[in-house]
Amino acid sequence: MSQQARLDALKERHAALEMRILDEDQRPRPDSDTLTRLKIEKLRVKEEMERLRGQLQ
Repeated sequence: MSQQARLDALKERHAALEMRILDEDQRPRPDSDTLTRLKIEKLRVKEEMERLRGQLQ
């Protein structure tokens, strides 16, 4: 997989995680553990995207 393809896949994963976070947050009683786990995963994906962008420049 090329770096650009990996970056594109990470962007999709980041967007999907954002939607899951929003969905969980909209529930009447959001699960704080789930929200924390999703936010940490989203941050890891973002850091990986930034690392790849740096390599592509």
